[in-house]
Amino acid sequence: MKDPNQRGPKRLDRSSLYEYALRSLGGRAQSIGELRERLRRRAEQEGDVDTVLTQLKESGYLDDKRFAESFAAARLSNEKFGSSRVIRDLRQRRVAPTLAEGTVKQVYEGVDESSLIEEWIRRKYRTAPREDLFQDDKALASAYRRLARAGFRTGEIVRALKKFAKNPELLDNFEPPEEDGDVE
Repeated sequence: MKDPNQRGPKRLDRSSLYEYALRSLGGRAQSIGELRERLRRRAEQEGDVDTVLTQLKESGYLDDKRFAESFAAARLSNEKFGSSRVIRDLRQRRVAPTLAEGTVKQVYEGVDESSLIEEWIRRKYRTAPREDLFQDDKALASAYRRLARAGFRTGEIVRALKKFAKNPELLDNFEPPEEDGDVE
């Protein structure tokens, strides 16, 4: 019976922790860092976490390099995000910075981010008539912020927006806007 004074989820012994880790990985791919945090919250003994992680690595269930490669490839093919966004997302998923950057560089090798930006604009603004896109400073600033959050670099964003802006000369002296919490 559960102790009424105990808060949070039930603490698990080593074998139950291993089963919990397998179920967790079965639900969603995770980095070693993510799974470590999840297991720490459930482990009866702190030492069991490293033992379980070692078992999972040896069994081939846990591999940060493989995780980072599939994560980056999926973000590129599905969401068409820029490389900076993918690196940021991998780091939030607790992948080592050098591994995240190296993997993203490898996955994005040969990818033309300018065409990714144009494709992203066409997809996100597909319901707006071509001639109505980005008519004023406010619309350009909003598009810039959305593209920056999608992980594209400033120079590439400005070049792409010039192609779609009704008045491309507005971008000649464009100052990137401050982040103001404009959510996509």
